[in-house]
Amino acid sequence: MTGEGTVFPTSWLHRLILAGFALFVLATAGTIQLASTIATITQTLPPTPQLATLPVSTTVADRNGSLLRPFTTADGRWRLPVNRAAVDPRFLAMLIAYEDRSFREHDGIAWSSMARAAAQFIGAGGRVVSGGSTLTMQVARLIEGQPTRNWWGKLRQMVHAGRLEQELGKDEIIGLYLTLAPYGGNIEGIRAATLAYFGKEPNRLTTAEAALLVALPQSPEARRPDRDPKAVQASRNMVLDRLVAVGALGEEEARAAKREPVPTARRAFPMLAAHMAEQATKLQPDARTISLTIDKRLQDALERLGAARARLIDPKVSVAIVAADITSGDILASVGSAGLLATESNGFVDMTTAIRSPGSTLKPLIYGLAFELGLAHPQSLIQDRPTAFGGYVPVNFDGYSRGTVTIHDALTESLNVPAVVVLDAVGPARLVSRLRRAHTDPRLPVNTAPSLAVGLGGVGISLRDLVSVYAAIANGGRAITLQDGSKSEARSQQNDIKPAVLDPLAAWYVADILADVPPPLNGSPGRIAYKTGTSYGYRDGWAIGFDGRTAIGVWVGRPDGAPVPGLSGITGAAPILFEAFDRLGDRKAPLPRAPAGAVLASNSELPTPLRRFRHPDDDKTARDAAPEIAFPGDGVDVDLGFGSGDPAPLMVKVRNGIPPFTYFANGAPFGRSDFARQNVWTPDGPGYVTLSVVDAEGRGDAVTVFLN
Repeated sequence: MTGEGTVFPTSWLHRLILAGFALFVLATAGTIQLASTIATITQTLPPTPQLATLPVSTTVADRNGSLLRPFTTADGRWRLPVNRAAVDPRFLAMLIAYEDRSFREHDGIAWSSMARAAAQFIGAGGRVVSGGSTLTMQVARLIEGQPTRNWWGKLRQMVHAGRLEQELGKDEIIGLYLTLAPYGGNIEGIRAATLAYFGKEPNRLTTAEAALLVALPQSPEARRPDRDPKAVQASRNMVLDRLVAVGALGEEEARAAKREPVPTARRAFPMLAAHMAEQATKLQPDARTISLTIDKRLQDALERLGAARARLIDPKVSVAIVAADITSGDILASVGSAGLLATESNGFVDMTTAIRSPGSTLKPLIYGLAFELGLAHPQSLIQDRPTAFGGYVPVNFDGYSRGTVTIHDALTESLNVPAVVVLDAVGPARLVSRLRRAHTDPRLPVNTAPSLAVGLGGVGISLRDLVSVYAAIANGGRAITLQDGSKSEARSQQNDIKPAVLDPLAAWYVADILADVPPPLNGSPGRIAYKTGTSYGYRDGWAIGFDGRTAIGVWVGRPDGAPVPGLSGITGAAPILFEAFDRLGDRKAPLPRAPAGAVLASNSELPTPLRRFRHPDDDKTARDAAPEIAFPGDGVDVDLGFGSGDPAPLMVKVRNGIPPFTYFANGAPFGRSDFARQNVWTPDGPGYVTLSVVDAEGRGDAVTVFLN
């Protein structure tokens, strides 16, 4: 490919030799001597490449074929696969009109153009006025990667072009040009060029854009828009003038195109779903194009959301988001971090698959098992009181007990003690088993059996797995296999018979309760069913929810596992969750109505066995354990403020045992509670005191403390 105005630093003897060569080619095309030369060259030509096997960049596309992320070739080039049908016909017409008007007719060599170029070369004193190369000859040069500004190189190019015409069709030759043409730096091919300079696919180009892309391969380094915008503008306008001269373009359209500004920098290539795309290329290393289940529009929206919210929290905080279809299991968006290149927050770590403590996010499944086993109804009453399970003593997040509450309220308020009481009834092993039915991989401490701590986050699980659990609840308890298309094998069949995670009625009860969880400040009640969670030490904030069509999970925290003071699921993750649902667009769907068999009743209207939650072991957590003073602890110093002159009363709290409870200070009774598990005593002054409590069966406990 040559450009007007190029001058060879050569002697008159050299010019005469080149001119003589041109005349020789025209005069002796069919002679035996030329045939012998051609045969010699032919033996050294490289194999003709096939578009289907030509080394190109691996591209990862979304469910609709839109580009998510391309990767460079092994030698570091951006050479994206391109289908001729996906290129703007305007560009193809302008390319042929400018470079090779007889492309459809010749056999690789346009002899009249060669003769004209030779005559113009001689007449211009050794200055190239026009090139004689056909598009086929240019493809030959691109395949060999060798210069052709000498007579032997030009002859070799002509021979190579002839063979390409014999072995390939015209569309295949154009396809090779569209894939291999240089556009500056490591940009090769029309698709890489339009993405790099215009930020779009080549299917729709303006007249000015098409003319620039015709001009650029003639001198790709000198005319690079990111290096010399004036040079590329001049070459683009030259192409427009030539197209007007040959009647391929109207003057008015050309004038309008000349007013369009040229790009002045290279754009970054798309990098959506970066973590998932990279994993897909590892699983399919030989694939040219990989199609994921991702929805590009939603992925882009959620990536922007995650990055923006992470910046507001802390530079070292990352955000991960997973959105999935609750019936097909297709992952529609997977945001692995607050930005792949975000160094402070370790953006290269994919937090959608990282194993973390789930906090309270497993509580819905715990209560769902109780509903399924007939142990409870959402309106069943349960005690929220200090309770010990051997050496395990759970407490609520805020440290306060609520007394008697409904299971509905225990879940919407995320109370810890009732959840552990119910888990003790349904069994930690059953909970872990149901997690595995939901196609998750819960991680327990090495060589340990499931314990009650699992219910409050004492297990490792990933965000992706949590979305799988909630998608199953949203899907009427039926397990969903989340899939992203990264594996080469065919998608799993969702209609296969699989064990249920929950029965349909229990799943609906859970969803109905979660729809009543108070939303964050930016949310509206009842739109989605959701649950938050905060892991021990403020290391992870979670919010997982669903509507009638989509399940979304959000994780917020530091990838290195360091605490984030003040972080919680409700303040950190829930606002992001509700904004994520706002970005679903036409995918929004209402929650399902109550199924047949649902009991919609108040506590007083329930059958007697369901009015109060009772442990299968005859309420062993209350009756088998003697009462214990939960606060204050034995032997501690309690600062009531006697030194200030305005001392506070002492709160005494009890766990286990059977009410009513009678409270004593130094043997003297000071209070009785029929149901509550706490009482207040106002001491006369500082010093040691022995506090004791006796329950309805005469069992008691005592502690000695020092008041000051």
